[in-house]
Amino acid sequence: MKLTINDLFDLSHTAAAEYLRQYTFPWEALAGIGELILTLGEKLPPEEYEHTEENIWIARDAKVYPTAWIGGPCIIGHKTEVRPGAFIRGNALVGDNCVVGNSTELKNVILFDNVQVPHYNYVGDSILGYKAHMGAGSITSNVKSDKINVVIHNQGEEIPTNRKKVGAFLGDRVEIGCNSVLNPGTVIGRDASVYPTSCVRGVVPENCIRKLSGNIIPREFKF
Repeated sequence: MKLTINDLFDLSHTAAAEYLRQYTFPWEALAGIGELILTLGEKLPPEEYEHTEENIWIARDAKVYPTAWIGGPCIIGHKTEVRPGAFIRGNALVGDNCVVGNSTELKNVILFDNVQVPHYNYVGDSILGYKAHMGAGSITSNVKSDKINVVIHNQGEEIPTNRKKVGAFLGDRVEIGCNSVLNPGTVIGRDASVYPTSCVRGVVPENCIRKLSGNIIPREFKF
């Protein structure tokens, strides 16, 4: 299965490109997201980004509704929309042309450009690739019920992450159906889709559809 950063993401669509190139697998990058944002934020041009509060940078052409709450460190990219009731808890690098929707919560994430998490989503300890979209009510579960370290389940192989908090990694142009739960350590390959109300664990290969039954079939067309 294709699990590396280069397998999942086109790095030309994120300000985190140089940072991510240091690593092989995306879960390796989770620990340093906050520090990355602080480094990037100090270099952002003030004519393009407003330094609203300590460690928070918001593009001047972004739209942030008054009832959204944003904690640092955080960067909100150009023309991104942060809708009413959004809760950004910090360590969130949100790209350009994104949608962070009503009652959506973000924590320790990288959202590539054009990502949409528009309705009642929770995204924690996760990386979402270019044009990834999460349907209404879909969430990334980032902690196991027994609180032990998360492993990536990949066709009988168990890959340790050495982290207790690991969400999901969605490749470019992934579509997640409404009210789906992505269990800790889920990896969805590029151009893959997940049916609504799914409970997903492990790896869904690129260009595939993960059905409600758990069956995974090849996609007959690309987006």
